[in-house]
Amino acid sequence: TNAGDHVFMVVNGATKFGDMKHFEEQMAVFDGDVTMEYLEDSMQLLAVQGPGAAASVAKLLPSDFDMTRMPFMSGRPTTLDGVDGCRITRCGYTGEDGFEIAMPTEHAVAIASKLMEDSSVNPTGLGARDSLRLEAGLCLYGNDLNEDITPVEGVLGWTLGPAKSRRRTEGGFLGAEHILTPDGKLQKVNRKRVGIMGMKAPARDHTEIFDENGENKIGEVTSGTFSPCLKAPIAMGYVETASAKAGTPIMLKIRNKMQKAEITKMPFVESRYYRVPE
Repeated sequence: TNAGDHVFMVVNGATKFGDMKHFEEQMAVFDGDVTMEYLEDSMQLLAVQGPGAAASVAKLLPSDFDMTRMPFMSGRPTTLDGVDGCRITRCGYTGEDGFEIAMPTEHAVAIASKLMEDSSVNPTGLGARDSLRLEAGLCLYGNDLNEDITPVEGVLGWTLGPAKSRRRTEGGFLGAEHILTPDGKLQKVNRKRVGIMGMKAPARDHTEIFDENGENKIGEVTSGTFSPCLKAPIAMGYVETASAKAGTPIMLKIRNKMQKAEITKMPFVESRYYRVPE
């Protein structure tokens, strides 16, 4: 997030060293004054997610902190339970309202314990978060995204801005030649990321996707689970572009048996990101 004279960034934990290596390589050829500080030993991060997140986190914030004016995907420095040098960001990867709060390492356990004094706050693990992000139609790096998948294939072209935006018209960013046409349009691709529902059993990653007749393989599942909210199996994966339209019937090969399913839009569960009242 924009922190004034610097950017505060929380990168993917599984790829952080590669990401930092990339930053260092780019800084080496950048004609300007820029440095990077890695906060691994000095800061810790806690995530609080769900409809009650704002009320729970507010108990740790200064009395004059107005959470109603804090947009989703914004952050600012603050104190937490009286501790200086903290930061709060309204964000998360669950499809719900939520926060990531950063604090000096030596205060992390105390602040986490203070949060847990609220009876509405419960600890949860990565399995729960994974089902939430899949219900929200969000990608897991290493499964649904990797260095070989373009933003167009991943149906993430919106991150590049609208058709006539500066980034789209000027290009010039790393990888632009693999994403944009010379006139700034998104390149046509042979496969696209889609949602999948209708199967009787969960389709896990690497499950093969076939056409309606079960004769031609058209793609592969990259993430799948049983949705606690919908009480039904859900999955996402990549299929040939010609078969990517919502409503297209398909077959999934699950445990060596063909099951009927259907391409569907995402998110599977409506997202509830916070919007500042007008």
